[in-house]
Amino acid sequence: MRAPRKTLRASVYESLKGMIVTGDLQPGTRVTESELAERLNVSRTPVREALNRLEQDGLVVGRPRQGYTVKDFDLHTFREAFEIRELLDGYAAELATANIDAAGKERLRGMVQECERLAALSDHSTEAMFAELQLGIDIHRVIAEIGGNETLCQVLSGLFDKCQHYVWMELLWLDEWKAARDEHMEIVEAICNGKASLAGELARKHVQGSRNNILRLLQTKTAYRTFLARAS
Repeated sequence: MRAPRKTLRASVYESLKGMIVTGDLQPGTRVTESELAERLNVSRTPVREALNRLEQDGLVVGRPRQGYTVKDFDLHTFREAFEIRELLDGYAAELATANIDAAGKERLRGMVQECERLAALSDHSTEAMFAELQLGIDIHRVIAEIGGNETLCQVLSGLFDKCQHYVWMELLWLDEWKAARDEHMEIVEAICNGKASLAGELARKHVQGSRNNILRLLQTKTAYRTFLARAS
C-alpha cells in the first residue's frame, strides 16, 4: 500500500528538524521565518508553524522580535533526558509485551526489517542516514504506543525529540548503526515473544549504552572547547 503523501506543514517541520538534528543548523544559530522560508522555497506560514512545534519539542528557543535560536545541546540537557528515558523506555517495553497483539507484532517486526533494508542500500547520504535514525526512534515510539498508556506515550515522544541530536552524534561519530539495529531487533523479539522482564532489561541497557557513548563524546567536546579557550 502506498504511503500517504506528506502535507506541506509536515514536510517543512521534518526538513527543519532534520537540519537541526544533523547539525546543518548549528546550536546557537539564530534563524528567522523569512530566511528559512527562502531556503526551503515555501511561504512563511508553514515555517512559522514548524518553528512553534520545534520550540515545543525543545529544539529551538523563541525570542520576541528576535526570531528563534537553535537550542544548545549540552551535558545538563543530555543527562536529564537520558536519565528519564532509561526508566521509561524499560517500562514501555514491559507494557508493550503485556498488550501487544498480532498486528502490533507484525508492525514492529516490519520496522526492524525496514531498518535492515535501509542499511543494505548503497545510498549513504545524510538524508538516507537520517531516515534510518528516524525509523529507529519510531520503533521506540510504536513500542510506547502499543503499551497503551497515553501519558507515557506523550512524555516519551517529547524525550525522543530531545534525544535525536545526541543519538545522531553517537551513530555518526562512533558508527554504532549495526549495534543499534541489533539491539532494536532483540527488544522487539523479546516483546513479541512475551518476555516482559527481558524486554524491559534490554530497553534499559539500550539507553544506557547510548548514554555512555554520548557522554564520552560530549565530555571530549567540552574538554576540547576548554582547551581552545585557555589557549586563546
